Amino acid sequence: MAKLIHTLADHSDDVNCCAFSSSLLATCSLDKTIRLYFLSDFTELPLSPLKFHTYAVHCCCFSPSGHILASCSTDGTTALWNTQNGQMLAAMEQPSGSPVRVCRFSPDSTRLVSGAADGTVVLWNTQSYKLHRSGSVKDGSLVACAFSPNGIIFVTGSSCGDLTVWDDKMRCLHSEKAHDLGITCCDFSSQPISDGEQDLQFFRLASCGQDCQIKIWVVSFTHILARSAEDHLKHFTEDWSEDDVSAWLCAQDLKDLVDIFKMNNIDGRELLNLTKECLADDLKIESLGLRNKVLRKIEELRTKVKTLSSEIPDEFICPITRELMQDPVIASDGYSYEKEAIENWISKKKRTSPMTNLVLPSTVLTPNRTLKMAINRWLETYQK
Repeated sequence: MAKLIHTLADHSDDVNCCAFSSSLLATCSLDKTIRLYFLSDFTELPLSPLKFHTYAVHCCCFSPSGHILASCSTDGTTALWNTQNGQMLAAMEQPSGSPVRVCRFSPDSTRLVSGAADGTVVLWNTQSYKLHRSGSVKDGSLVACAFSPNGIIFVTGSSCGDLTVWDDKMRCLHSEKAHDLGITCCDFSSQPISDGEQDLQFFRLASCGQDCQIKIWVVSFTHILARSAEDHLKHFTEDWSEDDVSAWLCAQDLKDLVDIFKMNNIDGRELLNLTKECLADDLKIESLGLRNKVLRKIEELRTKVKTLSSEIPDEFICPITRELMQDPVIASDGYSYEKEAIENWISKKKRTSPMTNLVLPSTVLTPNRTLKMAINRWLETYQK
């Protein structure tokens, strides 16, 4: 049976969140403050309340060591506090300036995720206090997030009910409608599931929603990271033109099929979707052996990424779109971005760096021809 042992009534408005460390209890409120209490007798620390936020504080959480406390607010900031002396270590502003609804530390305390009302999600470096990566969901506010126990991935939940899985490079690994009326909370179990295969690692994930349901998911890290790599290859191949497909056919010693594929307007997307029925009925390839060879080559193309020794170099990916850059430019913060993405960022948002969150000294963008050449050389390995 549960027994009430203490009641705390120091906040002057609704209390939004509470969090435990090994020795402290933290609470945050609409009254703009964060309060800290000793677990031994629930007396308030002399350094409490912590005051910085100019609007309601929505969420607070301790780092695994308990030495740092994070708080996030409607004012668009996520603050880090030293729990031993109450000093504010950093105030990190959401790039969009949107109200921040949720924040969570990674298991090793080196990263912090913050999710905002406009759907933006930011991965912060808690040692440099700088933005590490950023992304966004299509619809709804981000109201929940959780790191996997091994820190490889994290999940976010939105007010529209979408559950999204991200890796540490802010690549979306998986997303689906989990709850009809919005997600309210999500968390990983700390205990892995064993299926007898040493190389596979599974964890349970629970999500709660306004549809009165709690759903339990099983996440396979080996499979989900492999899916991410496959998605990148699919993205590259889907972008192929008909001429790219023709070049690929020649490279596979299938040049006799070039005219047939061109007559049927087979581009990269169509190529990936070809089946044995399409080859026989639509493309009229009569030879069974030739059809099997084409299907085998297409399957090799789909699975090629699994045999590559390395993933996409991080410097080839635009920090804004999280996609491979086609027209990279250098901004005045020294980072490279996809030209269209950074132009939209500057025109529609604050004139701040997506990477550092500092004001850009200039809006001049310089073509990064060296990077573009390197990307093109790297892409050639996928077309051989």
